[in-house]
Amino acid sequence: MKKNRWWIPYAIIGCLFLVIGILIIFVKQKNVQKNISEVAYNEEWNQIMADYINQNDIKLSIDKHFIRQDREKPYFTKNMQLMLPCGMLQEGFNCAENIYNKKKLVIERGANQAVLKLNSRVLIFNDNEYELAESVKKIGKELYIPAELFTDYFNYKYQWDSESRTCSFENSAKEDSFLPDAYSYLDRGRSVPAKDQGNYGTCWAFATLTALETSLLPEEREDFSENNLIHNNVLSEEIHDGGDYIRSMAYLMSWNGPVLEKDDPYGSAVSTKKKTVVKHVQEAKMIPSGDYEQIKEMVFKCGGVESSIFMASTASNMDQTYYNPEKSAYCYKGDEKPNHDVVIIGWDDHFPKESFKDNTVKKDGAFLCMNSWGEDFGNKGTFYISYEDSQIGKLNVCYTGVEGVHNYDRIYQADLCGWIGTMGFEGSPHAYFSNVYRAKENEKIHAVGFYATKELISYEVFVCNQYEGKSSLNDRTHIAASGTIKNQGYYTIPLDKAYPVQKGKNFAVIVKVEDIHEKDYKLIPVEINSKDIDVNVRLDDGEGYISSGGEKWQSAEKQKSNICLKAYTKKMK
Repeated sequence: MKKNRWWIPYAIIGCLFLVIGILIIFVKQKNVQKNISEVAYNEEWNQIMADYINQNDIKLSIDKHFIRQDREKPYFTKNMQLMLPCGMLQEGFNCAENIYNKKKLVIERGANQAVLKLNSRVLIFNDNEYELAESVKKIGKELYIPAELFTDYFNYKYQWDSESRTCSFENSAKEDSFLPDAYSYLDRGRSVPAKDQGNYGTCWAFATLTALETSLLPEEREDFSENNLIHNNVLSEEIHDGGDYIRSMAYLMSWNGPVLEKDDPYGSAVSTKKKTVVKHVQEAKMIPSGDYEQIKEMVFKCGGVESSIFMASTASNMDQTYYNPEKSAYCYKGDEKPNHDVVIIGWDDHFPKESFKDNTVKKDGAFLCMNSWGEDFGNKGTFYISYEDSQIGKLNVCYTGVEGVHNYDRIYQADLCGWIGTMGFEGSPHAYFSNVYRAKENEKIHAVGFYATKELISYEVFVCNQYEGKSSLNDRTHIAASGTIKNQGYYTIPLDKAYPVQKGKNFAVIVKVEDIHEKDYKLIPVEINSKDIDVNVRLDDGEGYISSGGEKWQSAEKQKSNICLKAYTKKMK
């Protein structure tokens, strides 16, 4: 008698469905790894994949450039959506990112604008409303942005390589500039009210602190004291003396300021130096003469750019030879040296050339500048300066690293006058310089700071936390930090780890710098007596050394100078 095999067809059909299901899951899993915008078929699998990927750092490549990740890292959500820390957006995607009222994040790139709110998936892109797969999240002190914002709205292609653990983005726009044709702080809540220097020669102080204040906006609005800057710098205390950004940088980088305007009001005959410093300035970039694109980039991303011009008139005696009050437009094309400082807070590439009184202006375009002659001057204290002005954009500085006062506990320094001169070894494109300090308590060295005297230099930083004489400077088996610097200016370099020092014991920090193009040998920033600047340099407040090859060391003090090299420490817990 034959057995009943009615169940066989059903078993075959069941096996087929099982195989098809496995194939679908396999295909879907592969797709999730290829494109972050696809929806996962299996939520549990996505969670497993995300947890596995997030166990180690994710590399980020944008337009074939790997982005340095000092603290915050990208990560994948449980839905396999890539999230990017807000702190790397400027460098990576060449965009401006600003937070308004601690709730609204505005990201701008070229003519495009994205508006996002914290803990919301709603996106307003160029005035149209959309919904993102993930919301903007705040983790600790950092905001995280869904990467789909750049893939779906800012014209970037995305690819995930699981073997190298690299997320790669590439700009797919054919003709793409991250800078708009026109930009103004007045329209974006990033401007401060115009101030009035009165009849004093203090435009330099107003320009410095206006630039510093705009670098904090729109997140923070501060009013810093020009009076304290004028009276509390080691180069001069006379309000009529005039000054420049070198004097301002010395004051700021030594943590002598800034202080608040309400604590030291402008115009006071005497300034009390013992006022509360409310910010630590850790970086300032000096933009090359005539580099209008970089000036715009700094304004777009960072803050106002302090720049010098020749002004043929004063606030009390307005000469209209070069100034058109009806259009708030100025252009000087002569050979006079700069005598006035302003702050560039925007630009307009299409500002009409006919607006300027000088009929030799050939092309449209001008910078929008904040003056220090009160709100009655120009348009609420601002005016336009033609791109063809002979001085605008030649001497420039932007304050790009402004931090809270609790970033470090102590600063060790011997250069209160700041960077006045340079030294080096003729014929050598590299140099070593070092400062020796005595620890005031048990601490750890977290960073060093120095001036880059040239554009495009490379550096290596070394630490000798148990200094016992010049021979200790040659024990450099470990590089504590290295990199390249694009612009002249002052830079704080974080170390790879914290280096302990003992109270009462000497320690040294050492820097090797090299001119990448090997064009100049004057690479060591020094504080030195100068014929051009009336300054009295103290030589008893430090112990500095210089060397061409890092083996034979010379005393900087015997050269009548101090090395501009600071060390930043935190107390041991």
